[in-house]
Amino acid sequence: MTKKRLLFVCVENSNRSQMAEAFARIHGGAAVEAYSAGSQPSGVVNPKAVAAMREVGYDLSTHGSKSLDDIPQVEYDFVATMGCGDSCPVVRARCRAGWQIPDPKNLPPAEFNQVRDLIEQKVRATLADLK
Repeated sequence: MTKKRLLFVCVENSNRSQMAEAFARIHGGAAVEAYSAGSQPSGVVNPKAVAAMREVGYDLSTHGSKSLDDIPQVEYDFVATMGCGDSCPVVRARCRAGWQIPDPKNLPPAEFNQVRDLIEQKVRATLADLK
């Protein structure tokens, strides 16, 4: 079986794309290779994102904020961009989607978790479509 390669891109690679990568690993298991990157990476993963993912049993503190230069230069099976607008890169992909997900970095915990849950729903739907 060939693993599906998924890439999630946002601006800072500190919240949305990090959580999407985590959910792809959680729900895709050994069938996927999940990556995330930022068009303008902040260099850190937001502690709010780490806390939000800890609540669902995932340790995001082991992740680092990455740029597109830091990920494998391959053709991805699926690329999702989130909020990077015109600065979203063109990455080789068989399928791509622009997810309209608000940046949760300044939201209070309950609203941050709503964004986390929306990301999980989108990742689950994507994984189901890729099978």
